[in-house]
Amino acid sequence: PFRPASASNLPATSGAWALTSCTQIQSGRVCPIQSSSPLLVAERMPLRLRLTSLNKDFAMAGGVAVDQDDLGRDFVAFAVECGVLRFGEFKTKAGRLSPYFFNAGLFDDGAKLGRLAEFYARRVLASGLEFDMIFGPAYKGIPLGAALSVELARRGRNVPFAYNRKEAKDHGEGGTLVGAPLKGRVLIVDDVMSAGTAARESIALIEAAGATPCGVVIALDRQEMATENGQDVAYSAVQYVRGRLGLQVAAIAKLADLLQYLEQHSGAGLAADHARVLAYRQRYGVQDH
Repeated sequence: PFRPASASNLPATSGAWALTSCTQIQSGRVCPIQSSSPLLVAERMPLRLRLTSLNKDFAMAGGVAVDQDDLGRDFVAFAVECGVLRFGEFKTKAGRLSPYFFNAGLFDDGAKLGRLAEFYARRVLASGLEFDMIFGPAYKGIPLGAALSVELARRGRNVPFAYNRKEAKDHGEGGTLVGAPLKGRVLIVDDVMSAGTAARESIALIEAAGATPCGVVIALDRQEMATENGQDVAYSAVQYVRGRLGLQVAAIAKLADLLQYLEQHSGAGLAADHARVLAYRQRYGVQDH
């Protein structure tokens, strides 16, 4: 019988969605019943629906549209709680003294990695990126790509996964690629993007195998100037990959989300950290993208 939807305390949101596929979910018990009562089986046959968001600002999670800025802020809070995102003084690859440091290697147990995979999956599914498989570049991209593959499969989207070795293996299966053969549209998964070097290397590997790199998903977009030949340039690594390499880039959170988190928690002893991160952004930041 029909049951009306229960009331929700969540704020009402709006969004447009497209039905991209509709497939039957059939168990082994259906076939014997189908021969005797086909109409009954058809009436009760469950369906798997796949929806694609037509709005860049909203994503479907648990049947509810979610503001993507909330996803970024929630991820920042999670990273701080895990000790992955820390504040102080840290030297970056570009030689700058950064007031914060993001170390994805500290998502170091099953619970943390599982929650991280949820954030990646929600961002990927909300981004509208179309892909056929996942590639995790060595080294940090390997567990990230594997975790995302597991979470996507749990959500009904099972795709192949592959990764690379830094050094070629000269025995066994040999080579530098491990996992599913690279083919179709390949989504690259990594933690952060400092100079775009890992993305360029991944693109070369994917194209050499005859596949097509279609996008990159990262945990944190630092939104700061990249460097070339030791000099600051006016664009970030993410903007370089988008503009020069022609790939879509989706980030779970951005520096702007981090600043908002610090501002909201300034009463918890983070006011000084907010001031330092804001000063860093004013000196090295790029225009929002």
